Amino acid sequence: MVKILMRADTHINITVPGTEPKAKCTWTQVMAALSVSLGSMVVGFASAYTSPALVSMAEPNSTVQPDLQQKSWIGSLMPLSALLGGIAGGPLIETIGRKTTILATALPFIVSWLLIALAVNVPMLYAGRVVAGFCVGIVSLCFPVYLGETLQPEVRGMLGLLPTAFGNVGILLCYSAGKYLNWSMLATLGACIPVPFLVCMLFIPETPRWYFSKAKGKCAMKSLQWLRGKDADISQELKEIENINNESLKSPSGSSFELFNKSNLKPLLISLGLMFFQQMSGINAVVFYTVMIFKAAGSTLDGNTSTIIVGVVNFGSTFLATILIDRFGRKVLLYISSVAMIISLAVLGTFFYLKDHTDTNVTPYGWLPLVSFVIYVIGFSFGFGPIPWLMMGEILPAKIRGSAASIVTGFNWTCTFVVTKTFTDLITGLGSAITFWMFGGICLAGLFFVIFWVPETQGKSLEDIEKKLTGQVRRMSSIANLRPLPMAV
Repeated sequence: MVKILMRADTHINITVPGTEPKAKCTWTQVMAALSVSLGSMVVGFASAYTSPALVSMAEPNSTVQPDLQQKSWIGSLMPLSALLGGIAGGPLIETIGRKTTILATALPFIVSWLLIALAVNVPMLYAGRVVAGFCVGIVSLCFPVYLGETLQPEVRGMLGLLPTAFGNVGILLCYSAGKYLNWSMLATLGACIPVPFLVCMLFIPETPRWYFSKAKGKCAMKSLQWLRGKDADISQELKEIENINNESLKSPSGSSFELFNKSNLKPLLISLGLMFFQQMSGINAVVFYTVMIFKAAGSTLDGNTSTIIVGVVNFGSTFLATILIDRFGRKVLLYISSVAMIISLAVLGTFFYLKDHTDTNVTPYGWLPLVSFVIYVIGFSFGFGPIPWLMMGEILPAKIRGSAASIVTGFNWTCTFVVTKTFTDLITGLGSAITFWMFGGICLAGLFFVIFWVPETQGKSLEDIEKKLTGQVRRMSSIANLRPLPMAV
C-alpha cells in the first residue's frame, strides 16, 4: 500500500521499477557522435603537430628554422588563440546554434593548415597556429554541449567519449605520419582531415533544446524524433525539455551576474575545477614536447617511435574508457586516473632526479621514461582527459549553458597556454625532476577535489542533474521511480 501526498498543481509520472522502456542506442545518435568526433580528430592532430614538426624544422634542409623562443610560441599560440575561440564560442552557440557554429570552423581549419604547409617564414607559421587555435577553442566548447543535448542518458557516457577517442586518433595519426613526413607535408595532411568532418556535419540536426530556446517547437520535435528513431515515443522527453525551457524563460534573465548566483555557482565551480586539474596535470606539455622529453631522458628508444607507442596507448585507453564509463560511472574512472598519474609522475621525476643530480647510471633504465609515460597517458585518458569535457555538457544549467561553457572553455585554454608556454622555462629553472613532481602534486590535489566535490552523473537526464546541483524546486516533470513499501503484517 502506497500513500502519495502532493499539491494539486504537481504533475508526477510514476513508473514501476522494471517496467521502464529500455533506451536503445540508435544509429542516428551514433552518426551524430561520429560526425562531431571527426572534428575532434582535427583538434588532436593540431595539438600533436608541434611534437614531430618542431624536430623536423631543425633539420638542415628545412626552409623555416625557428629558434628556441620561436618554437615555444609555435607550440603555445594555439592554446592562447583557443582561449579567444572559447570566449567567442559561447555567444555563437546561443545565437546561431550548436551545429552551425561547429560547421563554421571546418573551412578555417583547412585554411590554417594551408598557411602552415606553404609557410616561407615564421610569421606564416604563427598565423596558421592562431587560426587553428581559434577554431579549436570554438569546437572544444561546442562538442560536449551538442552531444550532451542530443544523446540519451544511458549512452551519453559511451558516445560522449567518442570525441576524445577520435582526438587521440588524430594525435596518433600525427605522431605516425610525423615519423616519415616533414613539417610541411604533415601540415598538408592536416588540411585533408577537416573535409570528411565538414561533409558529415551537414547531415545531422541541430539540438532539440536549442530549437526550444528559439521557440521552434516543431523543429525540436523533428530533431528529437530523428535522434531517437522514427518509431520511438518521444512525448515524455519532449515535454520535459519544453518544461525546463519554459521555467528558464519565466525566471529573470540576461545579466552576466546570472552566472554567479548561488544556484548556478556550484556547477560552474565544479566544471572549472575539473578543467584546472585536467590541464595542470601537465598533459599538453607532454603532448606538445613528447619527442624533446624522450631525447632529454636519454631513452634507449627512438623519440618518434616512443611517441607512436604513447599515441597507441592513448587511443586504446580512451576506447576502453568509453566501454567502462556507463558501467562504473564518472567518479570511479576519475579516481583511477588520478592515482595512475600521481604514481607515474612521481617515478618520472625520480628518474630525472637520479639522472641529473646523482652519479647513478640510469642507462640500464632507459625504458623507464616510456613506461612512466604509458601509465601516465593511460591514467589521463581513462578519466581526467575526457570526463571534464563530458561533464561540462552535463552539469551546466540549461539557462547559462552557452555563457558558462564559454567561461569554462576559455579557462581551460588559459591553463593550457600557461602550461605549454612555461614548460620549457620550468624545465630550465627548476629541473625536470621538480617539474614532474609538481605536476604529480597537483594530481594529488585533484583526487581530493573529485572525492569531495564532483557529483556522479551516470544515467541521469540533464534536467535531473540540474535540479540536484542548483537546488531549484520545479514541477516534477521527470519520471519518478517510486518503490512501494512492504505492507505491514
